[in-house]
Amino acid sequence: MGIDAPLADRVFETGVAMMEGLSIYLGDRLGWYRELAAVGRLTPAELAERTHTQERYAREWCEQQAAAGFLTVDDGGVSGGGGAGPRFGLDAEGVAVFTDVRSTDLLAPFVRLVAASAVQLPALVEAYRHGGGVSWDQLGDDAREGQADMNRPWFEQVLPGELAGVPHLHEALGRPGAAVADVGCGYGWSTVALARAYPQARVVGIDVDGPSVERARTIAAERGVENVELVHSAGEDVEGGPYDVVFLFECLHDMPRPVEVLTAVRRSLSDGGFVVVMDEAADDALTTPADLVQRALYGFSTLCCLPDSLSHPGSAGTGTVMRRPVLERYAHEAGFKDVTDLPIEDFGFWRFSELR
Repeated sequence: MGIDAPLADRVFETGVAMMEGLSIYLGDRLGWYRELAAVGRLTPAELAERTHTQERYAREWCEQQAAAGFLTVDDGGVSGGGGAGPRFGLDAEGVAVFTDVRSTDLLAPFVRLVAASAVQLPALVEAYRHGGGVSWDQLGDDAREGQADMNRPWFEQVLPGELAGVPHLHEALGRPGAAVADVGCGYGWSTVALARAYPQARVVGIDVDGPSVERARTIAAERGVENVELVHSAGEDVEGGPYDVVFLFECLHDMPRPVEVLTAVRRSLSDGGFVVVMDEAADDALTTPADLVQRALYGFSTLCCLPDSLSHPGSAGTGTVMRRPVLERYAHEAGFKDVTDLPIEDFGFWRFSELR
């Protein structure tokens, strides 16, 4: 780029990063990362043979990934030399970032979610120009699986310990016969995590997306969790109450009618019951330039969450960047009096709020 042209340099770097992100998608979907994590260093020919893919593409991808710093390479990375050629592999950090479903550093699903929006760019242009939106169903399995797989390690590995660290919440969940709802459960990783952490509770997962509910049922069955029920229903109709605790994990900002949902949730509560909303930790006001987390939230909002919400007529159009005052307004309009932050920190880029 030109001399003293920092914006041009940044836009060029952004374009390169976009191409590298799409190459991550290829490696994720073709199983190349997983094969390298399972086997170790491989030549492109070996990688292609083991994954039933094309060697020429595998070679170009391996070299590109090494050039980007994602894969390690032996022989100094010199291709075309003698012998079988260089071997490519993943170091421990690469395994965690690209393949380990238990790691909170897993980020390949993040790229999968972004790719789902990229496929819909023509539809997004039309929505931005003429109104309407792009629904979750249009975004498809890349979006469903991307969000679910990105959140899974946080729910499985981190959530139980964090809940145990909030005494009144832990006590309510641990009470024999406690009734718990997980509204907007998606693939049900949060529902299953709650049920396993509190086996004496009855946990009901509710989601409006039929394919997600079916997948959640399969996941719960595969893990032998019996104190779970998965229900296909809109959030405005919270079945199976009264509930002692209702969770909404990273979903309220997506809902086209958040006040109606919170009103239904409030009516489903038992005496003394309360609600926990986990949503993105958006800053209380716009800051420019923003940090990387706030920029990521706006990225999700412009490409995925806001278009999905606006695909429903009469939507509130919240978007991913749901600031505290917005959540408080929704809660008060739904009949809640108190909205307080729970002492759960360092949980990704999310914030936990309690509604009473």
